[in-house]
Amino acid sequence: MSAERLYTPDMLAAAVELANYPPIDNAPLHGEARSQACGSTLAMDVVLDESGSVERVGMLVRACAVGQAAATVFARHAVGRTPDEIRMAHDCLSGWLEEEGPAPHWQDIGLIAPARDYRGRHGAMLLPWKAAMAALSSTAA
Repeated sequence: MSAERLYTPDMLAAAVELANYPPIDNAPLHGEARSQACGSTLAMDVVLDESGSVERVGMLVRACAVGQAAATVFARHAVGRTPDEIRMAHDCLSGWLEEEGPAPHWQDIGLIAPARDYRGRHGAMLLPWKAAMAALSSTAA
C-alpha cells in the first residue's frame, strides 16, 4: 500500500486539529504512552466530571500523522465517556488491529482505518487510548 493511501487528506486534516486539545495546566489526571514500534509518545491530561465521565482532555503528542490523527479521533469523542467505555474501546481497537474482531464503536475511527494495513503503525493508533487508561488509573481510590 502506498503512502498516499495511508496518509489520506482527512487523516492529515485530523492531525492538524490537535491544536484544539492543548495540555491542561494542573489537570488532576495525567498519563503517558509510548509506541514500542515507532517511538511515538503521547502525554494526556484528563478532567472528569462529577459523574466520573471525561469532561475534558488535553494532549502533548509527538507522533507521526497516524498517531496525531488517532489522538484527534480520541479527543473529539472522549467527552462523556466513562473509564470503562474507554477501556472497552481500547480492547476492541486492539482486537480489530489484530483482525480478531470488529472496529470499535468510536465515531471517526474510519479516519485512521487505512493504517490498519501497516502493522508498524498499530502502536501509534493505540497511543491515545493507552495514555487515557494510564491517566484514568492515576486516580486515588
